[in-house]
Amino acid sequence: MDTKNQYEEEQTGTEDAKNEGSPADRIKESGMVVTDNGGHRIQCLTIIGQIEGHYILPSQNKTTKYEHVIPQLVAIEEDPETEGLLMILNTVGGDVEAGLALAELISGMRKPTVSLVLGGGHSIGVPLAVAAKRSFIAPSATMTIHPVRMNGMMIGVPQTFEYFQRMQDRITQFVTQNSRISPRRFYELSMNTEELVMDVGSVLDGENAVREGLIDELGSLSDAISCLYGMIEKRRQPKNAQVRPERRSFRKNGSQ
Repeated sequence: MDTKNQYEEEQTGTEDAKNEGSPADRIKESGMVVTDNGGHRIQCLTIIGQIEGHYILPSQNKTTKYEHVIPQLVAIEEDPETEGLLMILNTVGGDVEAGLALAELISGMRKPTVSLVLGGGHSIGVPLAVAAKRSFIAPSATMTIHPVRMNGMMIGVPQTFEYFQRMQDRITQFVTQNSRISPRRFYELSMNTEELVMDVGSVLDGENAVREGLIDELGSLSDAISCLYGMIEKRRQPKNAQVRPERRSFRKNGSQ
């Protein structure tokens, strides 16, 4: 019996080892997948649900954990075989500092990066969407711009509101530096009191997000991938490459 049990355990361990690095397991654990069927090796990163910061959210919430994404971004940047990053967002927002940390990492990457907003890119998802070198949004997707909020106990002193303003300025500065929207217009959208019934802010659909200069283009998956491939191919070209002029052909009698 002992020999049989030992054999079964060894077989189970072998099967687990085989399945440990499968694409399905990688997607389940990290929300990432590597593709190289299109001629370029790219990594797809999903930012979904709520961005979890320093506090653990309830187990029924779908979350993106920043402590998992940060090392993945570093690995993508340092991996010589990975040529680009496709980031797909469908997030309600979350922790401000965690979201800004991820956005700063993405904007500082040397490799081509493209973001695609599907469903929603709300709150701190806005800086994440504009952090890529090129951003896309689906026509049916929406983005919510609103002031900084805080949960839990707060001290009702002027210093608290000053801290809120400084945090809002950090978000505004990052978004306006990585998109075409002006700081004044972003502030107006954040403080809009005529759109949301019980809140302050604005909800932009895909077309309006592009019109305001927040997102670069309307598009979907094929558009984002085509753009990323184009950026990769352009990056492959040597900086000092020169196009050789076409050789002019002559007829046998010497005339052109």
